[in-house]
Amino acid sequence: MTDVEPHDVPEAAVAMLQQYLENEHEFLSWLGFTVEEFETGRMVGTIPFDDKLTNPTDPPTVQGGVASTLIDVVGGIALRPYLTDPLDDDIATINLNVNYLRPAAGDLTATAEVIRAGGSVGVSYIEVVSETPDGSEELIAVGQGAYRLFRS
Repeated sequence: MTDVEPHDVPEAAVAMLQQYLENEHEFLSWLGFTVEEFETGRMVGTIPFDDKLTNPTDPPTVQGGVASTLIDVVGGIALRPYLTDPLDDDIATINLNVNYLRPAAGDLTATAEVIRAGGSVGVSYIEVVSETPDGSEELIAVGQGAYRLFRS
């Protein structure tokens, strides 16, 4: 349900956004963030497992802030098609709620779905899956983000 109709984001623009996030955004590229899917109202992104991102547990588990970052990023990017200019307009996080369900011991993959895009605020729901310490693929965190939409 949205109050604002989304814009089609051309494939070339999606490629530009992907290039920026994966290679030029200092923090996200350091984390190894990759765009898996991006379409109107939905975004899938991954941060690969890396020892530098773990807690000192045995076996190592991914530090919770990594999942929180992933939730925040994909939740906001999923709203870009609802901006006047999906590439140049801005989005800022207003509120982020994360519920951690179990430890993660592998790559983190988050899927965001837009719940609502209003005149100035958008809301996304996000699920994160990962391999757990016992080797199974599980839902490890869920989140909801509210974002300020700065339209040109």
